[in-house]
Amino acid sequence: MMKTKILIFAALSLGIAALSPAQTSTSKTTGGSSAPYTEGPVWTVTMVKTKTGLSDEYLKQITGTVKPVYDEEKKQKIILDYKILEGDAMGPQDFNLLILVEYPNMAALDGLRDKMDPIVEKVMGPEDQRRDTAVKRLDIREILGTKTMREITLK
Repeated sequence: MMKTKILIFAALSLGIAALSPAQTSTSKTTGGSSAPYTEGPVWTVTMVKTKTGLSDEYLKQITGTVKPVYDEEKKQKIILDYKILEGDAMGPQDFNLLILVEYPNMAALDGLRDKMDPIVEKVMGPEDQRRDTAVKRLDIREILGTKTMREITLK
């Protein structure tokens, strides 16, 4: 039961639990950053391994559930964008899908669940229905992990 809740939350939020503080180096003499880059938006990156031959089935499922959630979040300016990358796994323990969600900054992750829950419930139904959907997905995919990363631009 708890694992199901964790998987539901991870699949929907794609990294809320992976929050980490930004690392910047500030120079005391100039008052600005001495980092060789400028900070950009924040991405959550979820690594998904689908079972052999079931990638299309998984993508069909998330087209009807996860995609409408992201589209609504984008419309409400909660997220900037989202992308899904598909490729070959390098081995049996590797992912073949990456799900990326772009947020304007780290502060956008504060209170994210309060903003997302009404959207998720509207699109995907009550908690019992979402749990059933998540349990069915266990048969076709495994989430290997989620990271939160900041986009940087080299100076």
